[in-house]
Amino acid sequence: MAAELVRGQNHPLDRTRVEIRIAADGPVLAGVALGDEQGRLSGAEAVAHPGAPRRAGVEVPSGPAAVQRITVDLGALPGAVHRVSVLLALPVGPGAPRGFGAAAAPSVAVTTPDGIPLAGYTVTGLGPESALVAVELYRRQGAWRIRAVGQGYAGGLAELLRDQGLPGAGELAARIEEATGTSRAPAVAAPDPSAAPDPVPAIRPERPAPGSTTFAPEAESLAGAPGAPGAPDAPAVGLGAPPAGARLDYRHPRRPAASVAAPVAPPAPAPPAAAGGGDGPVAPVAGDANGWSMEERLYNQVRGMFEDLARSVAAYRGAAGFAASRLERELDEVLADPRARLGGATDAARVAARDRHADLVGRARAVLDRDLAQLAAESEVVEPALPPALARWDNPVWHAYEVPRQPPMAVRLGDLHLPEAPELRIPLLVRLPLERGLWIDSGPGPYPRAGRDPEREFGRRELGSALTDAAPDEAALGRLALETAVAVAARLLAAHPPGGYAVQVLDPAGSAGPALAPLRESGALPEPPTAGARGVAAVLEALTRRVDLLQMAVRHRATEALPPELDPAEQLLIVHDFPHGFDDRALNQLRYLADEGPAVGVHLILVADRSRAREYGPVLDPLWRALLRLTPVPDTHLADPWVGHAWIYEPPLAPRRSEVIRRVLDRVAEARRAADPQTG
Repeated sequence: MAAELVRGQNHPLDRTRVEIRIAADGPVLAGVALGDEQGRLSGAEAVAHPGAPRRAGVEVPSGPAAVQRITVDLGALPGAVHRVSVLLALPVGPGAPRGFGAAAAPSVAVTTPDGIPLAGYTVTGLGPESALVAVELYRRQGAWRIRAVGQGYAGGLAELLRDQGLPGAGELAARIEEATGTSRAPAVAAPDPSAAPDPVPAIRPERPAPGSTTFAPEAESLAGAPGAPGAPDAPAVGLGAPPAGARLDYRHPRRPAASVAAPVAPPAPAPPAAAGGGDGPVAPVAGDANGWSMEERLYNQVRGMFEDLARSVAAYRGAAGFAASRLERELDEVLADPRARLGGATDAARVAARDRHADLVGRARAVLDRDLAQLAAESEVVEPALPPALARWDNPVWHAYEVPRQPPMAVRLGDLHLPEAPELRIPLLVRLPLERGLWIDSGPGPYPRAGRDPEREFGRRELGSALTDAAPDEAALGRLALETAVAVAARLLAAHPPGGYAVQVLDPAGSAGPALAPLRESGALPEPPTAGARGVAAVLEALTRRVDLLQMAVRHRATEALPPELDPAEQLLIVHDFPHGFDDRALNQLRYLADEGPAVGVHLILVADRSRAREYGPVLDPLWRALLRLTPVPDTHLADPWVGHAWIYEPPLAPRRSEVIRRVLDRVAEARRAADPQTG
């Protein structure tokens, strides 16, 4: 299995002929810089670029494209070359993106010439940078290794080449742009993220490319969307009912054709054939999406289902809104004419207007039901085929769980669904390594209560004894929030190889209680929760020093010089009952870890009541915005990046009275003790 690298991580390379494959959200320029032992470039001849695509041992593409391939023969490189840096740059000119942060994160894969993956790296955390060093192949003591770099440059290609020590960097950058047919455009300042009106955590709204997952900010009014307040009336599009006897095609028309479509699980029984349809509908297939591996194909298929459901419901809501506004306008016109009030003309006009409204809504609902049937059939075959990291806790795949040798590309953090389709749940998948921490809100919110409109109500699974028809009380919410944090931590531990992930818990008041029992009793949490203000200060100080040290090592490309006693595992810090027990210094350190920690493998889960945190004033607002908010009970606080629906989120808790989390953690602890007997 290919190694999935994080920034600064290196990996051995056991061959000299490789391909470097790049996938981006839009066209990029790809090049290679051939450096000496210090990474310095001898001159323009040390750079392979679209204007000069061939150098000794290296060949790059001759123009910008979203998918690029670079061939490298390390054995054919000049003897003075010790570092092969892969460069990416955005084309410049009218309409070009301002920086890599305006699109989904590009991904780089190092493969064999026949396409077998060796290592991969998704370059996350970018903003206004328009050029970057993605990865490098470097020679150390006669052997070649791969390092994930991810160093971006807001000044573009000229600044990147200048930092590589190239004389005349500006002239070469201009020649490269000229050779690719691009021209410079006026610089435009990137938008200020602090100017966003919503003080809740922002979830990047841009549509990601395959291989990344992002969501829009917390749900707000959808002004300007079809059927939303303030949106202009427009006729519904594509609302014709399917022809009688037509066969349902389960390959969604907006989904790209899969490069490989091999089932990984027996398909569910096909739905009954449509009346007069002959052979029946096309059966859906698990893995029916693009990707280099079955895991990536399933991941992209789930993303496709997510987008399909969002757009189908948007079309239905838009049509229903248009029908309602047209009905209101027609009724107003009837009542505005005094002559129409005589006789039965008024009643006939009202009946005709309501009939047209019902017909339009009925046809829109028929199209939605057709799409929902397609997606439901697809979900029935996709859900059983998901690997453990992407599966629900009640999936039988966990009974055969084995600790992986490499981390997966994503984990599941819950489910999402919409009121129009309460039984159709879309997995909430988030890429690894986590780009941001989690805030699990233990405070009161607009959670489901009895007596709601049944058309807006949704089916809920049992999440625990505290979740009933009435809203949970404060103590029950706090307990469920910590159980949610433990379930997420267990999933992250289970997704990583032995020793690849470590968990610490801060519990200043010592009130965590039995919710931590699965972590403690299995040995997955080797140390008891840290209590008291002094313990909080010590843990935060140690993690802050770790982030500083790793950042310096990455910045100076000296990760081999890190002290041997440094634990290489990614660190997860769970903070219970935040902000109790935190002084100003501890708050600043926590904000620093939230901002800088994910890039070097330090992640946060805060279990906190947002309403109580407001008592600290605006000092906690940046921390709140930096984290992804989750809730321990179903809530509507996440929006998709395509049409902005407010999705109903369900937390990733195990079924009631299930021991699956404890059994999985026992296997994780056993594998860690077998890999490192000293930990036992």
